[in-house]
Amino acid sequence: MSDPRTTEQWWRTAVVYQIYIRSFSDSDGDGLGDLPGITARLPHIADLGADAVWITPFYRSPMHDGGYDVADHRAVDPRFGTLDDADDLIGRAHELGLRVIIDIVPNHTSDQHAWFEEALTAPPGSDSRSRYVFRDGQGDGTEPPTDWQSVFGGPAWRRVPDGQWYLHLFGPHQPDLDWSHPEVRADFEDILRFWLDRGVDGFRFDVAHGMAKDLVGPLRDLGPAQVHHRIVGDGWQGGHPFWDRDDVHALLRGFRRVTDAYTPPRATVAESWAALDRRALYTRPDELHQAFNFDFLNTPWRADALRATIDRSLALAAGTGAAPTWVLSNHDVVRHASRLALSDGVDPDDWLLTDGRTPHIDPVRAARRARAAALLLLALPGAAYLYQGEELGLPEVADLPADVLQDPVHDRSAGRRKGRDGCRVPLPWSATGPSLGFGPGPAWLPQPPSYRSLSVEAQHLDPDSMLALYRRALALRHTCMSTGTGADAPLRWQSDSAPGLLDFRAGDLRCVVNLSDGPARLPTDRPPLLTSALSGAPGGRLLPDEAAWLGAGGGEAEA
Repeated sequence: MSDPRTTEQWWRTAVVYQIYIRSFSDSDGDGLGDLPGITARLPHIADLGADAVWITPFYRSPMHDGGYDVADHRAVDPRFGTLDDADDLIGRAHELGLRVIIDIVPNHTSDQHAWFEEALTAPPGSDSRSRYVFRDGQGDGTEPPTDWQSVFGGPAWRRVPDGQWYLHLFGPHQPDLDWSHPEVRADFEDILRFWLDRGVDGFRFDVAHGMAKDLVGPLRDLGPAQVHHRIVGDGWQGGHPFWDRDDVHALLRGFRRVTDAYTPPRATVAESWAALDRRALYTRPDELHQAFNFDFLNTPWRADALRATIDRSLALAAGTGAAPTWVLSNHDVVRHASRLALSDGVDPDDWLLTDGRTPHIDPVRAARRARAAALLLLALPGAAYLYQGEELGLPEVADLPADVLQDPVHDRSAGRRKGRDGCRVPLPWSATGPSLGFGPGPAWLPQPPSYRSLSVEAQHLDPDSMLALYRRALALRHTCMSTGTGADAPLRWQSDSAPGLLDFRAGDLRCVVNLSDGPARLPTDRPPLLTSALSGAPGGRLLPDEAAWLGAGGGEAEA
């Protein structure tokens, strides 16, 4: 009998491949990736062994924030294609055995959304304005209502011609919605049904931790207690004015009621930058199925730190009955193929401002850690989220010149932060062409020369390539899952493992990762099933920053 978790609850053990649409595949030569481009490249994802794709916003948008400023959730932006193209993509994905998760952006809209355009022409206090957060200014009205700061830099308020101010926790082109307004709730529930009826298999809810806001009575200044949305600390315990408020959970239950009305139920996952114990609340049985584990992404490359994060993540997931999630990279953070090789204490944002030159990243160490991290990620019980290009070992493009940067973070911070463009450089599919196979013309961001040797074409037949490692790992992961003992099995640490080693079993799969300064000896009673080392593990050893998968039997690994 098949395990129902792989069907009705497929997300519990899924490997989900994130597609940043602008940078995946360009079918028409305008320099931007698009829906037909994704459809044409879906076999790559199916061959990789993923179970689902998550696609970033492709809705009508002025593109001030890469599509996360949505003007109409029910329309495809012409730069990305048409509704027919979206239907074709969903149909082709299902033919290949892939499920489709799409992004929903409920915290804010574009300033070109019909509701906001209506609000600007309506008077203060009108119902049209009450769908958003409009307030009078302080003093004579010329000062913002509060001292709240935007995630992208600068004040979180912008003044309109009649003197009122509107809230934008991100860019000024992204006005925040007021989710206490019944029309907002009703419209987003209808948006979910619109896409569910077209066949999507789930939703990723952007900024899920920011939707609910304390808007009753006078608004509170934060003073020196300003909190960036990554990560909201435990001390607020649901009482921050706009991040991770307790009120948000009623909204999530509303989303879940909509998706549960469909058979089989659809998957829901939260982007929540709340602290780990608070984030677990987003996955209670009547809320969302999953929340991205950003604590794992942010954990230093040390055995003690990783083990502590893994243990705490598993315990909190078990407390709500949810499956844990694991992620190393996405479209908002420095790619882990570079980040994991930074020296201890180096902030990735600060490193970007050096154009990636100082402190220097050792490319050999970076590649070795990225390969080991892949085996660690994919051995952990639960769901794994992969970011496009990590299967190629793509590093952060840290030296993009200022004149090509498009992320609003760079401008809004007056250059104090370089922004997220370095992890969004279009994929290299081939070693030649104006955009290395991304499209028939130049790409919207320039690709570095190093991308040629990292292209899908260059790695496809190389048995030592990162692409080959991911393909073998995903195939083996699925084999373990088919026996019912794989990625949804309990994790058991090997007793008395040596310092600097991560050594655990998940079902019939055993993973050993060497994070010590010296070689580690593997059990000799059976060869590894898979190793991150380029030429295997000679002499039964793992060098520093290498990982291996073994069968569940065998003795202890030794440093």
